[in-house]
Amino acid sequence: MAFCTYCGTQLKDDARFCSACGKAVAAAPVPSLAVEPLEYTIQGDNLQVARLKLKPGQEVYAEAGKMLYKTANVSWESRMSGDGLGAKLLGALKRKLMGESLFWTYFRSAGDGEVGFAGSYPGRIQAFELAPGQSFIVQRDSFVCAQSSVQINIEFVKRIGAGFLGGEGFILEKLTGPGVAFIHGGGDFIEFDLKPGETLQIDTGCVVGFDPSVSYDVQLAGGIKTMIFGGEGLFVATLTGPGRAIIQSMTLEKMRRELAPMRTGGDERGPLEAITNIFGSEDR
Repeated sequence: MAFCTYCGTQLKDDARFCSACGKAVAAAPVPSLAVEPLEYTIQGDNLQVARLKLKPGQEVYAEAGKMLYKTANVSWESRMSGDGLGAKLLGALKRKLMGESLFWTYFRSAGDGEVGFAGSYPGRIQAFELAPGQSFIVQRDSFVCAQSSVQINIEFVKRIGAGFLGGEGFILEKLTGPGVAFIHGGGDFIEFDLKPGETLQIDTGCVVGFDPSVSYDVQLAGGIKTMIFGGEGLFVATLTGPGRAIIQSMTLEKMRRELAPMRTGGDERGPLEAITNIFGSEDR
């Protein structure tokens, strides 16, 4: 099984060009990296816990503060990733821009051990089993943990309008295999398999993640009356296939609005709020 090294789309065995991005396929396939399979379960409903069973010598790393428990034979150490001081500092800067902690926490088992991770607010945990070279783009500040073979990097939004108005900001996170990675989002998740040219319109801030082959942008919500009085804001985020896309039913900002003192209405955004938040990225 081969994947495009530019966008991560799965390729046919005899493909010379990627069907998603059009780039030429390299003559030599991506080398298959031997990664020991990770045994895990995800338990719970809207306060889920990822339970990772570690074999002797197996290692995972996580965002600081996401660990829930561990067995005594699992050692942990906080450190910066990268070779050399410059690479470590650059990696720390990237993590800060992605909304993550400056240090990763690494967990290694001396025997058969277990470690559990959870999100910071009610929601779901999603596992991605990534093949070598396969990537998935997720929302900022969603990373929970991953096998040490998984790379996490910055993915910049390619369109200025989407960065200003799409609810996700200019910076997303790109997970690249091989290995298993876990992310967290609010409420429940809905998954779509978009066909080429198929577009999904989403409330801003509700995008969890998507394949690199999916195009991300924003559009006006409709007519002037709908934009001002419809209660959904002025813009909607759009995802255009081909590829997989995941959205969430609850965002942290919506939860904050509902829990705010003197809250009197439902989930709608009034005319003044819709206009004043035109350049805001509300769900970060």
